[in-house]
Amino acid sequence: MKKLTLILLFLSPLITLAQLRKGLVTDKNGEPIDGVSINLRRADSTLAVQISKNGLFSFQQPLKGTYILMLKAVGYRDMSQQINLPMDSVILMMISDDKTLDQVTVSASKPLIVRKIDRVIFNVENSIVASGATVWDALSKAPGVQTRFDGGVTANNKNVVIYMDDKPIRLSGEDLAAYLRGLPSDNIAKIEIIANPTARYDAQGGAVINIVSKKTKGDGFNIVLSGAYTQSTYGSYSPSMVFNYRKNKLNVYGSYGYNRRKKDHEESEYIIYNAPGGYSDWRNEKSGLRLGNANSYKIGADYNFTDKQVIGILINGYNGSNSRPNNILTTISNNHAVMPDSILHTQNFSNGKAYQYSFNINYKIKLDTNGRNINVDIDYVPYQNKNNQQVDTYGTLSNGSLLPDTYHIFTPSNQHIDIYSGKLDYTDKFWKKWTFESGLKYSSIRTHNSFDFYNNPASGPELLVNRSDRFMYTENISAIYTSIAGDLGKWSFEGGLRGEYTRINGKSIVLNTNNQNNYFKLFPTLFVVYKVDKDNEINFNYNSRISRPEYWRLNPFKSYTSPYAYLEGNPALQPAFIYNSELGYTYKQQYNISFYLRRTTDYFSNITVQDNTSKLFYDTQRNLDLSQELGFSTSFSAKPASWWEINNYVQGSYRLEKSGYLQACYDYHVWGVYLSSNHAFTINKAQGLKAEISAWYSSPTIQGIYHIARLYDVSAGLRKTLLKGQGTLRLAVNDIFYGNAYRIDVDYQNQKNGFTEKNDTRSVTLSFSYRLGGNPTAVRKRTSASEEEKKRTQ
Repeated sequence: MKKLTLILLFLSPLITLAQLRKGLVTDKNGEPIDGVSINLRRADSTLAVQISKNGLFSFQQPLKGTYILMLKAVGYRDMSQQINLPMDSVILMMISDDKTLDQVTVSASKPLIVRKIDRVIFNVENSIVASGATVWDALSKAPGVQTRFDGGVTANNKNVVIYMDDKPIRLSGEDLAAYLRGLPSDNIAKIEIIANPTARYDAQGGAVINIVSKKTKGDGFNIVLSGAYTQSTYGSYSPSMVFNYRKNKLNVYGSYGYNRRKKDHEESEYIIYNAPGGYSDWRNEKSGLRLGNANSYKIGADYNFTDKQVIGILINGYNGSNSRPNNILTTISNNHAVMPDSILHTQNFSNGKAYQYSFNINYKIKLDTNGRNINVDIDYVPYQNKNNQQVDTYGTLSNGSLLPDTYHIFTPSNQHIDIYSGKLDYTDKFWKKWTFESGLKYSSIRTHNSFDFYNNPASGPELLVNRSDRFMYTENISAIYTSIAGDLGKWSFEGGLRGEYTRINGKSIVLNTNNQNNYFKLFPTLFVVYKVDKDNEINFNYNSRISRPEYWRLNPFKSYTSPYAYLEGNPALQPAFIYNSELGYTYKQQYNISFYLRRTTDYFSNITVQDNTSKLFYDTQRNLDLSQELGFSTSFSAKPASWWEINNYVQGSYRLEKSGYLQACYDYHVWGVYLSSNHAFTINKAQGLKAEISAWYSSPTIQGIYHIARLYDVSAGLRKTLLKGQGTLRLAVNDIFYGNAYRIDVDYQNQKNGFTEKNDTRSVTLSFSYRLGGNPTAVRKRTSASEEEKKRTQ
């Protein structure tokens, strides 16, 4: 208790200045009423709002005079009470409203999955498997969302930009995964999967995922402490803390999360080199670890000058380190021999550190009471990533004798990114049912990349200048958008147009290349809904998007994993353009089906290339011609019993991949299906004991020349509330049958290779969270200026 008091004093010394006022709300039988909204008012102004817990509430403002308490609660009649402050205590009695209570009983249950015109909403707080662990774990349970071991995220087979409370997260890849693993999912209310974003959003990305925090309007101090331990092959843990302090016109909030991760990693790879006069079969068996430490933190404050003006500052930070020790055993068999001719032994060790900070200033003013307002955001985002890699290889013949050549290299690299951005948004309402939005945005990105290649023989490191490089990349984007939304009888419309002018320049010193590209592109959006009656509606939407490559894809450096394999980027990579259209039907806002057509031109992807003569294998980036998908999606729920709730999601598609590649072309077609089913069971409502089983399946599909095998996941969990509802204990088992192993095969022209990757996804997690002072208050929702840029950093 002494430590807790010190924490409270450190985080919010103003608490000591407040004068405590106590109150109790009861029913006519004297029983406390929980969840009552109590407004403290004077004249026409609301000074503070409290939510009763176990009937208790308090106001900490040092006020004096006559005030009004306005009380509202589900199942009770609204009431008001005049009080004179200061006052030590007050007891208020509310009268039940049987009519209101009956109405709420019918509709109080919030569905786990809700589908709206422009998004699918996954209510995390209603999911046992998704809540109680980390935000990264919750993300993988959302319908249509798939997460990968390397931090990749897709939604409905689209690449995504991830937001937190309508503010984009400036990380990607493993840094993004590490950041989200440091955040507790107990603080998350829902995840919004926005498959077709409106013109208000940046045009970057095929889709948007918005992670929405829980929110309350109560005054005072709130804190949530959480901790989780995960056991897979090795143990990992992630403590975290979220706090909020609200008083009068000031709201201060923040969070801290730490994640320590140790995962086993196994990979089996094959390459068949088949050239005229020679046949060689290479088999790589890789075993290693994925070690990481990550700190993620946030501090912000909002100050209301008046009820129409608010200014806010927000600082996000992330720093993490990782290391990857790997042992690779390569067996080489020539001319269809049963026994290998030679064996390569490779030790590959890499470690790195990443730092990222995000500084945001926001100002919003309401110009009138009809919805006319102006919003301004200014952002600065610095990011740095340092990485070192050591590769050592020696070989033996089939008789065990050593090969004469050995391979020892050391390759340090450094990436620094600065993002400056600003945006201005204007909103107005007219004719009561119509909303007009328009805005401007400018962003400037500067990246500096260095890569050194050292030959590392026994005599000492030797810098090879011709294999080192310096790469500079700049990108400037100017954007303007306008959108209008409203109703005409049974029709609802939302239409918008966004224009973006982009200027880029990528310069490689060693390669002596300077890639420049300037282009202007319009991105229209249209949403139409026709309400046949109160239960039936038909909807249609269309939009176009752009997918700009992440910065690491543009980096031309060669990162060697062995003497015969390396990775490299492509500074000449061009953006991809995405066109979406969808027609849907909704029944009672619970049953949904839609049919969609998606077309992507010039889409970029990593591509493997094998040289059958030199036995060299590398992974690079390039633009491909066309990816097209025709399909449907449907979501529906069922409740076989009062204690059993089922939510299902199905997506089916016919996919076409077509492009010229390696002096030939491919034209692949495949049918695919994605299935998701969630079953929630109330075992004992009085004791807060619930269970859940969640499962998904993704059929085999294609991406360029890659054939991707099927994936599936079955997870289960138990949740128990403790300590009068303030604590939550959770036990979850993830990927029970280890079906989330990634397998890719290539069989195209003279390219024949593939791999299977297992990333320790089967695990058991035990977590506990405890809430002090009520629910955490959500940050005022705002969209900062640095939108798509944040996702593309690495």
